[in-house]
Amino acid sequence: MGGGVLMAKKSAPGPLEYLRRWQMQAWLAAVFIFLYAPLIALMAFSFNDSKRNIVWKGFTLKYYEKLFNNSELLEAFGNSLTIAAASTVISLFLGAAVALALWRFRFPGKTAVDGAMALPIVVPEICMGVAMLVFFAKVLPWPQGMPWPLNLGAIIIAHVSFSFPFVAVVVRARMASFNREMEEAARDLGAGEFRTIKDVILPHMAPSLIAGALLAFTLSLDDFVITFFTAGPDTVTFPVKVYSMVRFSVTPEVNAASTVLIVLTVLLTAAALKLQGNPAAAAGHGAKDGK
Repeated sequence: MGGGVLMAKKSAPGPLEYLRRWQMQAWLAAVFIFLYAPLIALMAFSFNDSKRNIVWKGFTLKYYEKLFNNSELLEAFGNSLTIAAASTVISLFLGAAVALALWRFRFPGKTAVDGAMALPIVVPEICMGVAMLVFFAKVLPWPQGMPWPLNLGAIIIAHVSFSFPFVAVVVRARMASFNREMEEAARDLGAGEFRTIKDVILPHMAPSLIAGALLAFTLSLDDFVITFFTAGPDTVTFPVKVYSMVRFSVTPEVNAASTVLIVLTVLLTAAALKLQGNPAAAAGHGAKDGK
């Protein structure tokens, strides 16, 4: 009898064990349903054997077959992947360099530069799109009819302009936890500027570089507004193509295209988390140092 009472007391949630309380569990379940139920419904109806998404009529893969046989949609998807990859590489380099400069150096106008970095993040996307349209129409007209992938240059520049500040913010937040004594120790041991950055600063920065690259790639891949204003008549990206399909009706083929994009994003996220690994190891304090 006493043992049963003791077990009941042990199983009761403590004052700070909020996740064991049914109220918190119900709230978390409601939040997850609110966030992911629309995505699950979209993915489920991509297998619907019907031209409309109102009634479920059976399971089929024919819309995925139509999707992968749609040359225009595949071309748009290839354009989006090319733009996202190019803008990610450029944004990663610029964002890391700007974050390192703002974190490490003092120079005139640093406050103004720091504030200007936040503008692409807080400015409404429609304003950025109109600004890019005016820029490439009047200030720096991008030549039309250029071969692929040069015809994507205007969109890549536009994507870099709003992607690299996100990378800079992530990297700078990571560098706030850097112990400057490690850099001083490397200098005392004879390391130069390049060697210090390569062997001390970059390993600590690595997790934020992975996170920033993933963020920049995702922002570029699913951007619609800025791309819509920047793209030329001979350039179509995946979001713009899906939008043109949705204007007529939301068919299972549109759901299939969206499902492929969701799966690709999930796989990229999983790969980034796998590459990031143990934060301690990424910062240069892995198992080898403990031996």
